[in-house]
Amino acid sequence: MQQLKTWIYELLRLEPEISVSFSQLQCKEPGCPPVETAITILTDPAQQYKIHKAIADIEQADLLKLFQAE
Repeated sequence: MQQLKTWIYELLRLEPEISVSFSQLQCKEPGCPPVETAITILTDPAQQYKIHKAIADIEQADLLKLFQAE
């Protein structure tokens, strides 16, 4: 998870005092991916991103794609 935080701070050029948190959620509803990771960046206002992968499976390329979509 530390590597994910490092990538996020670098990609978004975040200041060190800004917190980043991760929540891994499971979905049991039809059509919903089985695992989703929510990434919350505690700026004002907070920013939230979602990736349909487990935390351990997220790669730098996933983050690049996620943040470029914004």
